[in-house]
Amino acid sequence: MIKVSLPGIIVIMFLSDEKIIDLEKKVNDIRQSIISMLVEAGSGHTAGPLGMADVFTLFYFHVLKHDPKKPDWEERDRLVLSNGHICPVLYATMAHAGYFPLEELKTLRKFGTRLQGHPHREYLPYVETSSGPLGLGLSQAIGMALADRMDGKDKDRFIYCFMSDGEQDEGNSWEAIMFAGKNKLRNLIAVVDRNNIQIDGFTENVMPLEPLVDKWRAFNWHVIEVGGHDFKALNEAVEEAQAVYEKPTVIIAHTIPGKGVKEFERDYKWHGKPPTKEEAKMALDELRTLGGKIKSEHQ
Repeated sequence: MIKVSLPGIIVIMFLSDEKIIDLEKKVNDIRQSIISMLVEAGSGHTAGPLGMADVFTLFYFHVLKHDPKKPDWEERDRLVLSNGHICPVLYATMAHAGYFPLEELKTLRKFGTRLQGHPHREYLPYVETSSGPLGLGLSQAIGMALADRMDGKDKDRFIYCFMSDGEQDEGNSWEAIMFAGKNKLRNLIAVVDRNNIQIDGFTENVMPLEPLVDKWRAFNWHVIEVGGHDFKALNEAVEEAQAVYEKPTVIIAHTIPGKGVKEFERDYKWHGKPPTKEEAKMALDELRTLGGKIKSEHQ
């Protein structure tokens, strides 16, 4: 990963073809871990974690300034997960990045685990915030961004906030969006998972969000739309967001819920349920063989 400074801000510059191949291998491993975690837990969310795996992989293995061996490193970037119910992808990515052993993923949602159904900072200090009700994460990220501005650190790192499209239904999300735009928080970058589903249906049936780009732009945000499974395009979007100096940026990442497992893709019913053992076996077979393109060592 190569980084340079523009107006005092660190910017990503280059993502090689070799690195993209490495990321594609890594995200497949992470998706397999998500499936294994969920079937072991017997509860949890499937569609969102699978859909956001590419975004998390790019950030933890290319974008973020962080150190798994020093999780409390003061100069690290901050990543706030607002839609905490997709935490299986957060936990899986952090484990693969070296924050804790992969074996611990099997404790998801179990009594006494550090890997709660929503991130819990008191149990797992490697996460920046605890989550619960949707719509809170952006306000928390704004607090961090404002604090960095007050401390003169807003040129040294970025505050990222990952959000769902469903939580755009929440009024407090729009209060935060307005506040950040008014205060021109250039060190704040939001990423919206635009997968078009929520717990009880498709977003445009439950509470239509479009024109979503125009809404964010109206509140003085720089807006970028991108395919959420294209590492090169995602990286270029982050690079552009980091270079914007006069306002906060939102990246609206169009993702496929349940990505990687055809049976799960684009079906809102997978928003909040785990696979059965039989469904998990099918999903793992598909991921391990790249949809039947190669032979798995497990076959």
